[in-house]
This record gives sequence, structure tokens and C-alpha cells, in this order.
Amino acid sequence: MWQDPIVKEVRKARLEHAKKFNFNLQAIYDDLKASEKLGGRRVISLPPKLTKTDRTEPGL
Repeated sequence: MWQDPIVKEVRKARLEHAKKFNFNLQAIYDDLKASEKLGGRRVISLPPKLTKTDRTEPGL
């Protein structure tokens, strides 16, 4: 089966990063958030999109 080399590289990097934190999701999250702050980029959080059922509920 053909494998995308970019996907393979990303998965390898993700695995190596997770190993540094003993696969502790909270520690991985904290590290990523710290890296995000150090990156100096502006992060925008958008409100969630309404689903079809959200739009058809009474009062909306």
C-alpha cells in the first residue's frame, strides 16, 4: 500500500513529541500552548458553527 511521505513524517514527529512527555496528554497540551505563545502569532478563536438542528430549534 502506498504511504504519503509527508503524513509519515508528521506522524513520526508527533510520536517523538509525545514520548518526551510520556504520552501525558495534559503535558503535551501545555507544551503546545507554551510554544503557541512563544511563536508570537495572533491566535483567533471563532465561535462554533451552528448545526442544522441548532438552526431549527424553537427560539433561534
